[in-house]
Amino acid sequence: MIDTIDGAEITGVILAGGRGSRMGGVDKGMQNFNGVPLALHTLLRLSPQVGEVMINANRNLAAYESFGVPVWPDAGGMGEFSGPLAGFITGLERCETPYMMTVPCDSPLFNENMVLRLAEALARENADFAVVAAPEEDGQLRAQPVFCLMRAGMLESLAVFTAGGGRKIDAWTARHKTVLVPFNQPGDDPRAFFNANTLAELHQLEALRP
Repeated sequence: MIDTIDGAEITGVILAGGRGSRMGGVDKGMQNFNGVPLALHTLLRLSPQVGEVMINANRNLAAYESFGVPVWPDAGGMGEFSGPLAGFITGLERCETPYMMTVPCDSPLFNENMVLRLAEALARENADFAVVAAPEEDGQLRAQPVFCLMRAGMLESLAVFTAGGGRKIDAWTARHKTVLVPFNQPGDDPRAFFNANTLAELHQLEALRP
């Protein structure tokens, strides 16, 4: 039983390896959010919450490296642009801390205490995964599996799952003890986990900032 998890024990992985197909094929992490590339904005928001950060990207690697953290393309033999689990594998192969936290590059408003709340739940429940559950636009609370805190020893399990053709995060986490952590408490921004799939949605998120 873990009493607590310190942020220094967690490596954050920013998932910026997608095709950006709904944004016209652009590199989503390099699109500006209030004048700052989305992935850099995500890095600045995540860094204070964890000990280390790396970025999973499949193009514009030099531009991502200019942010000052390690950058790794998809690994694990799944091929490029294989979805978020390829980024999970990439991170787990290189994670040197006991825990790993994944976040997408296209949800720039996530809570500044997100990792702490997930870590408390993981420790309290002695779970393998802690996953954000947040209200969507219809107001319903749903799991957001790409916001996932996990034990770093999950690589073998994930390799077996993906080798069998598995590609969905929640189908993998369902094989293990997973705690859902609600982010609909008083003071929580109901839009904190909205993501920008299109440029129009990105501009809408910009407009939400105070």
